Amino acid sequence: MHRQALFRLILAILCGWMMTVPVSAQTPTNIMPSILAESERPAPGKSVTLAILMQPKDGWHGYWKTPGDAGFPNSYDWTIPGGLKPAPLRYPVPKRFLTNGLMNHVFYGDHALLTSIMIPAGMAAGDVLPIRIKGRWLACTDRICVPEEREFGTELTIGDGGVAPGVRKRFDEWRRKLARPLGSPARFDVSAAKVRIALPLPPGRSLSDAWFFAETEQLVNYNAPQSITQVGGDVVIETSKAEFGYKSPETIKGVIAFADGMGLEIEAKAGAVPSTGAETGLVATLLALGGALLGGMLLNIMPCVFPIISLKALSLAKAGGDEAAARRDALAYSAGVILTCLALGGALLALRAGGMAVGWAFQLQDPRVIFFLLLLSAVLTLNLAGLFYLKGFGGGEALASQGGASGSFWTGALAAFVATPCTGPFMAAALGAALVLPVPAALAIFGGLGLGLALPFLALAYIPALRAKMPKPGPWMASFQRWMAVPMALTTAALVWLLWRQLGLPGLVGAGLALLLIAVALWLVGKRMPLGVGLASVLAALVVVAAVAAPLLPKAENRRDVAIAGAVPFSAEALAKAQTVGRPVFLYFTADWCVSCKVNEKVAIDRAEVLAHFKAKQAIIMVGDWTNGDPAISRFLESQGRSGVPLYLWYGAGKDDPQVLGQVLTPGMLTALK
Repeated sequence: MHRQALFRLILAILCGWMMTVPVSAQTPTNIMPSILAESERPAPGKSVTLAILMQPKDGWHGYWKTPGDAGFPNSYDWTIPGGLKPAPLRYPVPKRFLTNGLMNHVFYGDHALLTSIMIPAGMAAGDVLPIRIKGRWLACTDRICVPEEREFGTELTIGDGGVAPGVRKRFDEWRRKLARPLGSPARFDVSAAKVRIALPLPPGRSLSDAWFFAETEQLVNYNAPQSITQVGGDVVIETSKAEFGYKSPETIKGVIAFADGMGLEIEAKAGAVPSTGAETGLVATLLALGGALLGGMLLNIMPCVFPIISLKALSLAKAGGDEAAARRDALAYSAGVILTCLALGGALLALRAGGMAVGWAFQLQDPRVIFFLLLLSAVLTLNLAGLFYLKGFGGGEALASQGGASGSFWTGALAAFVATPCTGPFMAAALGAALVLPVPAALAIFGGLGLGLALPFLALAYIPALRAKMPKPGPWMASFQRWMAVPMALTTAALVWLLWRQLGLPGLVGAGLALLLIAVALWLVGKRMPLGVGLASVLAALVVVAAVAAPLLPKAENRRDVAIAGAVPFSAEALAKAQTVGRPVFLYFTADWCVSCKVNEKVAIDRAEVLAHFKAKQAIIMVGDWTNGDPAISRFLESQGRSGVPLYLWYGAGKDDPQVLGQVLTPGMLTALK
């Protein structure tokens, strides 16, 4: 037998013998127990929370329900009239104590074990309910252990169930230290030497210094190293099997503890556990990269991007006879797109590394960026309408000449910047994965998003047959340019509305004045510079104007209003409360700058038949507005493995786990929810 395992066996026998030795109830204890009730006057027919408070002396510690290599768990014998029984005890998250190669699961300092009892409905006000407990535990220092025993109790006087504010605060502090049920089933498998457990825990929580405390005994080697890693939507725990007395379990129970003190109770059944090797990481990265490429390609059909890319496509078609020029422009355009996506992705990763809860399109949660985009879209609208000529952008006269690599580059940068508010199909999972992958892999995914956005133009440049299918250039192209001013003008109007939503009337007035001044200035530019002005020069001028105007903008506040009649604003507390009343919940996250969000609201959610269906099912509609970057919503999105909006969730009546709906909704999808 392994020497360490033999030592543990001997220690366990000695401790077990010591625990059988009678101890006087009057003997001073090194851990003082007491019992407290959250309400000293509990109401009949209601539950009351009780706390067994254990208070060790300095230098002493107690044990968790499964003590580890040495020690014994506490035991409590309850005596309550009427045969009342308390609910199972709930324990705080334990700490590790390693001594002489033995790993113990302990509590330092005061700690409370919580339970509850149901007060019989037949009891009357003024009745007294005595509660007595005989407790046994092991109190230890780093050198000695002493078995202890004591009787203690309290008396509850039946009343109105009121809770004093100070007592409520104290119990809430104890509740925050409890391990919380994960709520979703975990899976485990056991090999010749390893125990592996997969927890359905979305990315976003730091696993640095995380530790798994096994409640199931004779399962793991308590002092063995543990590997805890994120693999897709699972956290995978790997550690060694117990060296002595291993028993094959049907279920594994335990708590995973994190560095911030939070712990999650888990219950695992036998099942498949994903590999944590480099091969799996490569597959996950490749899948995320594929999603980013597809998502980037779909961004080409977004209304705010379409005028830019359609004109660029026509300029490439015009260059059909000059293949070198077509390829030069396509490569420059692609470079602008990809570098912009990389810059935005790098900024996102840097902000998150600094502790900020932000997600994709974070820049549009800042009214100053919205103001800049408003000015930019107004410039493009006026250019397309023919008020002045913007060299290198495409359209009208520019379609008859080559705009140059510089114009193509800045056009690509512009297309990427205005496209990023959208999180469409394939993009959500890809961007969520990017936030938990190593930085090089994450940047590859952001670059892949840009490549997907640029792919149609690369195809036009490098496949002459595709260019040949494009319409032939002619006078109609000037008219087409004028028509493209319409969707760009709608984009400008949408940005005015968004600035008003973020900043109120002062923002609306400021936007109006800025647009008027821009229109007058560009009219003068068109008169004085008939050959046009470069796109890069205009972008630089707009950056200066926006920077000067930014300090004058009022401060934006987190939004709490909702667009759907009868809906309530999202909060974690409101969601938890809604789930307790047994009603279904339709929870969706939106933002005023998210085009697909607004489309889904109009064509699918805010429809009479859908609202009638929700009303018939007594469903609660809950809306999370992420327009101004509410950190609470950012954290919730992360918990769902998402980095942006939209996100649509359906919680069935009495169910804790939501059904995740697609990002493109139809009324039929919503009326089919049960």
